[in-house]
Amino acid sequence: MLNEPLKEYITRKILPTISTPAQYLGGELNSVRKNHANCKGTVCLAFPDTYALGMSHHGLQVLYSLMNADGWSCERAFTPLPDFEAALRQHELPLYSLETFTPLGKFDVLGFSLQYEICYTNVLTMLDLGGIPLHAENRSADDTLVIAGGPGAQNPELLAPYVDLFVIGDGEPSLPVVCRMWKEMQGDPTLTRADKLARIASAVEWAYVPRFYEVVYAEDGTIAEIIRTRSDVPAAIKPCTITSLDEIPLPLAPIVPFVETAHDRIAIEIMRGCPWQCRFCQSTVIKRPLRYRTVETVLHAALESYKNTGYDEISLLSLSTSDYPHFEELVTRMSEIFTPLGVKISLPSLRITETLKKIPALLQEGRRGGLTLAPEVARDDMREQIRKPINNQDLYDGAAEAFRRGWRKVKLYFMCGLPGERPADLDGIIEMAETIAKIGKDVTGRFADVTASVSNFVPKPHTPYQWNGMREREYLQWAHRYLKSKVRIRSVTVKCHDIERSLLEGILTRGDRRVAAAIEEAWRRGARLDAWGEYFDAKRWWAVFEDMNIDIPFYSHRDRPIEELLPWDHIHVKKGREYLAKEQNRSIIQLEAMAGAV
Repeated sequence: MLNEPLKEYITRKILPTISTPAQYLGGELNSVRKNHANCKGTVCLAFPDTYALGMSHHGLQVLYSLMNADGWSCERAFTPLPDFEAALRQHELPLYSLETFTPLGKFDVLGFSLQYEICYTNVLTMLDLGGIPLHAENRSADDTLVIAGGPGAQNPELLAPYVDLFVIGDGEPSLPVVCRMWKEMQGDPTLTRADKLARIASAVEWAYVPRFYEVVYAEDGTIAEIIRTRSDVPAAIKPCTITSLDEIPLPLAPIVPFVETAHDRIAIEIMRGCPWQCRFCQSTVIKRPLRYRTVETVLHAALESYKNTGYDEISLLSLSTSDYPHFEELVTRMSEIFTPLGVKISLPSLRITETLKKIPALLQEGRRGGLTLAPEVARDDMREQIRKPINNQDLYDGAAEAFRRGWRKVKLYFMCGLPGERPADLDGIIEMAETIAKIGKDVTGRFADVTASVSNFVPKPHTPYQWNGMREREYLQWAHRYLKSKVRIRSVTVKCHDIERSLLEGILTRGDRRVAAAIEEAWRRGARLDAWGEYFDAKRWWAVFEDMNIDIPFYSHRDRPIEELLPWDHIHVKKGREYLAKEQNRSIIQLEAMAGAV
């Protein structure tokens, strides 16, 4: 059901004038085009960032394959780069799906994947360009249903005015239910849009419809109460959870993009959840319980995907891949099968344990890449505080074995600005990086290339640190300068994440509905693709917050008492708020002990 006139016009009049036009064409290998008249309904997966990032997101490929297999016409759309957005507006053309060039406002359901809070203005861009009323309250009964899920849905209040319904938890079982229920009610003249949304919200416990909840604020600006406006919707939203990951089919024929993307490879999720409980990590909380696929399932998916794509790299995904219960068997068998085919096995998320030193031997083809690890911090007492118990010697032994087998580079991920951080913790980052560089010299005769990538800690909702404030700009600037001044070995590089973007993330992660209007105002003033350095303008955001009386320290830097009602408290997680509060109190005790030991 291709919209031939729209495709013809865009192909002839617009694409020759813009950069990387192939990302707006569709028709890639393994993409699926259907006649809408022969399907259960239409759903468009909207990724609020560029094609290059969206096509690298494994979850999009999973849902695309699942919904198309279930009889729906499932299509894709991404945030256009500024030149293409400008061209669409100049020619008064809508943003469309890549499969059939259908305007977004013509789909039954439009589903956003919220992976990064900085991308929220992109949601507004896509709604507006797609011909969908920006505010949920202005949509008519049968207008496109706008839903959203992903990590950003854990604090849905920032996009509450713009999204009809948030799906909390796993998307594979929940997306088909929402689409089916909406389609069944479509065209019923006796039902208003609110009636339809209420039916979905009352039928399941994982659907959050913001219009049915009102927020009451206290005089000091904190939240006094979150009130339901209808008794038939749940007071607390609980996550949709898959019990068996093996029952969720993997995409065996993932789409192969025409243009270079962030991750040009096959991705296979081998495990969901994490056996560890690091206090800073939101994913380990919201992805409970731990579930994993069998070795045979992974091998079958890898082989089929390879046959159907021709990729020369397969990435085994999880929060902590080396904690997969059959890790050595899986990697050994994958290496035996794919190394003779010239296919590299990639392990993007390794935990630092005794297993680390075995990995270079298991991966027979590793010399093309580097070893990437996330110690997060370098001192043992800080590790106890953040609950990430690793051993430096395991890291050093693993690096030495990698160097012996041909690796030459190591990338380490750290955080700065954690609660209780001291200069000694920053010193430890450089000491660890330089120790690994020296191990490389001992093994190979030359210092290893080591990159210490340092992110700025942002306390996330639904973690034990959700009550902690974020460190201020001045501290982070000092910490970055301090780290770089301590480097003595030329092969060691310190790369620090942009402070202004981290500060913005702190507000968009921890804000409430009052911040939503500022997102819209920043978008109207031109905020686009803020995750990209060439488009991000921090001054624009700070001006908007000032003009709209958004108290930045109140949202970002303030320590919040445990009894305070948080903007996301009506969104529940496994183990619950009580567990998080207990962990926060334990953290405070450990911080006091650390301070007393200095």
